[in-house]
Formats: sequence, structure tokens, C-alpha cells
Amino acid sequence: MERAAVFDVDGTLVDTNHLHVVSWWEAFRQSGHRVAMHDIHRAVGLPGGDLVAHLLGDDRDRDRDETVKAAHKALYAAYSDRLPPLDQAGQLLRTLSRSGWTVVLATSASGAELAALRRAIDADDAVSAMASADDVAEGKPAPEPVRHALELAGVPAERAVFVGDTVWDMRAARRAGVLCVGLLCGGIPRADLVEAGAHAVHDDPADLLRALHTGPFAEIVRRSTG
Repeated sequence: MERAAVFDVDGTLVDTNHLHVVSWWEAFRQSGHRVAMHDIHRAVGLPGGDLVAHLLGDDRDRDRDETVKAAHKALYAAYSDRLPPLDQAGQLLRTLSRSGWTVVLATSASGAELAALRRAIDADDAVSAMASADDVAEGKPAPEPVRHALELAGVPAERAVFVGDTVWDMRAARRAGVLCVGLLCGGIPRADLVEAGAHAVHDDPADLLRALHTGPFAEIVRRSTG
């Protein structure tokens, strides 16, 4: 029976979270906002518009939202030709693909940003489909990105695992009814990931690769072969 492994990308497969933090910090600064990097870090993983609203609140000048988002996009683009993949990210996807998993990427990135992330991972041969921000009306923590990824894979929630690095990822997967694995490489504490719904937590893709015979991945294999 088919089974799906759905992956977030930023902070999960590619080491970009702190690049986003610095880019958002400067974008806010240019628009006259003082936002602590710690607060930005905890918001990374939300779609751009939601991140701005989350950090600036409802009483902000909403006419400036697009300016802030455009500044972040331009600042982050400076890193696009040297995004660092996390250890064994590509090998993890290839191992799952060879083991009968349908691998889908689910990310709020799109366009040139998504293309740069794919180049960094360098494992398109293992990826069956990609669900980007352009494909859904609501981003994480809404369940729509995960549900759309499952539709692309043609696999029901009970035969899927979602892997991400933020509380937004965990909440989205939980709401979609999918077992989820949290990775610490995005910088979010283990306790926060567990509280948000992670069924297992690993250091990074390399650590997860070594542990595929345990936890949610082993549980789905049992479900699909039992």
C-alpha cells in the first residue's frame, strides 16, 4: 500500500531559518519597526503575510505589509546561490523513495525561492511532487498545505508522516491527522515541538535517517503492510 513522507523545506532540509530571521529583521528595520530577532525566529514558518501580522499586530499600518514582504524577499534573495543543505537531507529523501515512500515537499516558498531550495537539496529524483504557497488559500498552521500534499501523493492521512522544524509545522500536521516528526535543526526547542504535536523529535535529517526503523515511519510501514 502507498505511503507518503511529506517534508517542510526551510529549516528542515535546508539550513535557512536564521537567514530568514536576519532578512526579516532588516526588512522590518527599513520600515521603521523594531522587532527582536528572537520573536522573528519563533514566527519563521508562517507565510509572509501571516508573519508580518503575527509580529506587528492588528493595529499596524497594513498598507506597509507588502513593502515589508518585498524587502524581505529582496534581502533573502542575496543568499539564493549558496543555501546550505542540512546534513544528509538529500540522502534521506532518496532512501525513503527507494523504500517505497512517495516523497512530497510542502513549503510556503514558491517561484525562484523554491527553485533555489530544490537546488540546495539536490534530490529532485526522489521527490514525487511539491506543494507550494501558491497552491493553497491558507498556509501553516492551517492543515491545507499538508492535505494538499497528501492529495498530490494520493495517500490518506493515516498512511503518511510529516517532517518539519517549527510549531506551525506540527500544528498543521496534527490538524490534518498526520503523524509528525520534529527536527531541532530549525532552532525550536524539543519541548515546544512536542507540545505542538510532534510524535518524535530528532536532531536533523541525518539523525532521522539513522532512525527510520523507529517511531512514526516504522508505524506507517506496519500500517501499510499489516
